[in-house]
Amino acid sequence: MRVNRTTVDLSEYPDLVVIYLGMRVRRPRGMLRLLGLGPELYRSHRDRPDGLLLHEDVVWSLFPPHWGARQYWRDLDSLEAWTRTAPHRDWWQKFLRDSGGTGLWHEAYFARGGIDAMYDDMDPATGLARFAPVIPARGRRFTTRGRVEDRPAELEPVVRESTYYDSESE
Repeated sequence: MRVNRTTVDLSEYPDLVVIYLGMRVRRPRGMLRLLGLGPELYRSHRDRPDGLLLHEDVVWSLFPPHWGARQYWRDLDSLEAWTRTAPHRDWWQKFLRDSGGTGLWHEAYFARGGIDAMYDDMDPATGLARFAPVIPARGRRFTTRGRVEDRPAELEPVVRESTYYDSESE
């Protein structure tokens, strides 16, 4: 069975922000903090704040307990606006007063630096493909460099596009 390589069209999201975040239990009482935050956290993204395109829960590890999320935001302005409202503002203020036996972290990535996505027959869709249009990975979109920089790769490709597709299938 041939692989159907696809990618996503992010042209409607020029200022996309992808953020990974997590809470890691550092002390036994941290488990109570982690579990106690769950219901509020689920409500916060279920209510779809302006600019939140997608929230996906992630379990980074079971021991020590380390849970988090991957979120896609329309732009930094909408992400920052949400962080300054309840419940996020309240969580952050509470954490700074007392970590509750946990540690928090986040990493943010900005589309202006280029975002690459490639999927092979993913069903159900994952990540960017859950909110952005999925398109064939053909031509310049066949390689990571082509998708990110809109220019051909200077190195030989690992595989040639013709290995996967013939001209009649396009």
